Amino acid sequence: MKIQKYLVAFVLATIFTSSSFSQVSLATSVSATAGKELFTTYCASCHALEAEEMGPRLGGVTRIFSNTELISFIKNPNAVIEKGDKRAVALARRFKMVMPPFDFLKDEEIKSIISYLDAETKSLDLKPLVVDTIGTGAKPARLAAPITKSGLKIELEDFVTIPFSSKKMPRTRIAFTRPGPAGDSSLFVSDQRGLIYKVQNRQVETFLDIRDLVADFINEPGLGTGLGSFAFHPDYQRNGLIYITHTEAYKGKSADYELHDSIKVAMQWVVSEWKMKDVKSPVFEGFRRELLRVNVPGAVHGVQEIAFQPGISKKNKDYGLLYIGIGDGSSTISGYPELCHTLKSPLGTILRIDPLGKNSRNGNYGIPKDNPFSARKDKDIYKEIYAYGFRNPHRMTWYEGKLFSSEVSESNFEEINLVVKGGDYGWNVREGNYGISSKDLKNVFKITGADSLQFILPFALYDHYDGTAISGGHVYEGDIAALKNKYVFGDIATGKLFYINMDKKLSDPTIHELVISENGKDSNLVELTGSKRVDVRIEYDLVTKEMYVMTKPYGKIRRIKNAFIEAVK
Repeated sequence: MKIQKYLVAFVLATIFTSSSFSQVSLATSVSATAGKELFTTYCASCHALEAEEMGPRLGGVTRIFSNTELISFIKNPNAVIEKGDKRAVALARRFKMVMPPFDFLKDEEIKSIISYLDAETKSLDLKPLVVDTIGTGAKPARLAAPITKSGLKIELEDFVTIPFSSKKMPRTRIAFTRPGPAGDSSLFVSDQRGLIYKVQNRQVETFLDIRDLVADFINEPGLGTGLGSFAFHPDYQRNGLIYITHTEAYKGKSADYELHDSIKVAMQWVVSEWKMKDVKSPVFEGFRRELLRVNVPGAVHGVQEIAFQPGISKKNKDYGLLYIGIGDGSSTISGYPELCHTLKSPLGTILRIDPLGKNSRNGNYGIPKDNPFSARKDKDIYKEIYAYGFRNPHRMTWYEGKLFSSEVSESNFEEINLVVKGGDYGWNVREGNYGISSKDLKNVFKITGADSLQFILPFALYDHYDGTAISGGHVYEGDIAALKNKYVFGDIATGKLFYINMDKKLSDPTIHELVISENGKDSNLVELTGSKRVDVRIEYDLVTKEMYVMTKPYGKIRRIKNAFIEAVK
């Protein structure tokens, strides 16, 4: 995912190339060692010192800016851009996003990051990034229809606050909720730092802490690292099975998908099965076994979600089959585009497996016979693949038996895809409805003439005028009439909330923005959270039919208590 820590890094990168700052020497009192740790936490998932990745390269920046100037900018990054600084504007437009202020970082922390960058710059003799400022006067054209505010408004109420898992921001890294498998109105909530909580009657208790149970567990660097996702087996009440994904530091352990020796392994993603001894126990007691281990070259776009199709009977052929959304593992932005968009790699795919089967390569799970590529004779093909060509399938949900996946894209679009069996969604030669080259991931081009390549276009999308990273959602089917049959989702960084009117024919993919009403006045999640880094998730309890708005900075889960339609002024 490209939010939270990426925000700091992008802010730094934007200002570090601004022409309005003068060259000065850095104070030597701050710690480069501490700065390296902070850099790893907040920047390294999307930036390198010597090469462009998700954001601009950072090497050489300390040759031209003072601590005071950098600190000031980081605390109010929009100011330089709004003043028209050509280099700052050029970078913001190239990367098609403007990051919010990062006033949660202390001055000494920022100085430490700068000290680390300065030490690396001098050691490697790195020069500042050269930026083309020609043509910064005109805004780039929109690539998708603008999203406008609708008359739909929602009212929220505080539901529960999850315990802080860190003293630094964000205080929590809450990512998923799941309805309690016992159907007792409980809710389970995961924190990427390695925790799963049980919420019962608005009381929060720790259900499982994997940090002491996984030897090489890590939740940094990166935005999606740590405890990625979890899912209860639909027959959990009988078999006690829970499935969890997590990241581990690479210590040379053999993986089911390995990279060429010339490519450095950044970390390993692991899908494992955890078996409860007693499903009535309030805390996890049991053991685990590994299903799948995947090496990745970068810290973003990992295993974002695993899920079973909910609400189906045991007679349904999809019952008990686990869907695993895997991003491209940073392969494209790290310069290895060949590692994804192929049936010979699990990167950039949605897998479909039978966790109770045994006919996989490693014998730890099964491959359903009706998977689209299961009959292929080529032994190098991953027959687990259900669909492919994804950059980062962030969230999955089902509506009328159809699978939808939200796709966090590169620099131009955010997508919602209707996932079909065997479908190719085009990444990394397509983004949205446009072509893209792995040699320039910041710009897209129109496809002209006949396109013989059979890619599936997004069901719905928006461009980076309206947001920067989609957080998938769910279709509301509860008792609030104004929300009925609406796919509600959000934009991770900005906290904007959107919806699509859904019907069985999927006749209208138009995206609308909804508004939060607080005490009769329009509000938003930036105001409600008191943080400019909202990091929003939309969660839905299929048992109680309640929809929640979840934000990471202070661990708040809010329930949608009402919705109404008001005439647009």
